[in-house]
Amino acid sequence: MAVLGVVLALYVVFGLVLPALFGLFKFLIVLALVAFVVVAVVTVAGKFAK
Repeated sequence: MAVLGVVLALYVVFGLVLPALFGLFKFLIVLALVAFVVVAVVTVAGKFAK
């Protein structure tokens, strides 16, 4: 039973938790890139407006 519990715990960690964390990390990177582009565009538009 202990071996089965360890195998199940490893499956949960490597099969469910890590892919979810990597997916969240990729989402945050994309969100940060979009925010950077928006800030850059607003900054450039503000400098050209003067």
